Amino acid sequence: MSTARYLALIDLLRTREFPAQRRRTESGFSGPGYHTVELSAAGEPAGEPAGEDAADQVEARERCLAEHDALVAVLDGRWGEAQVFGLWSLLERSVGGEAVPAPWDELSAGFDSLHLWRADGRWIAVGLALDAEGPSYALAAVVTGIDPP
Repeated sequence: MSTARYLALIDLLRTREFPAQRRRTESGFSGPGYHTVELSAAGEPAGEPAGEDAADQVEARERCLAEHDALVAVLDGRWGEAQVFGLWSLLERSVGGEAVPAPWDELSAGFDSLHLWRADGRWIAVGLALDAEGPSYALAAVVTGIDPP
């Protein structure tokens, strides 16, 4: 996918009403106060060998990283420099039994940090998760009216 397509998805989510109940959408999940979209992802089950296409997997991972950087640069141009928001403390709080509101609870389980902007009364977050031990990666975006905890 291209940066232009990612921007179109984010802009679409920014204009949508939030549903009353969590539900699967054509591009991710939506719930009370948030929309998520998986922009790009690939992974391999733990313990499985990389196989013949290991070079292709590395190339796809590098492309995802470049797409993340390009998307962040364009969004920085729109709304100013992003706040880098670390999620490790939210994960610790959640594991410790504290209730962390959606979508922040789910984000903290999958991402170490997010690039975060505030525009038109909503938060826009972009996250990149890279598996340090293998070829898996995920690039996602979130639009939410729920303030980060």
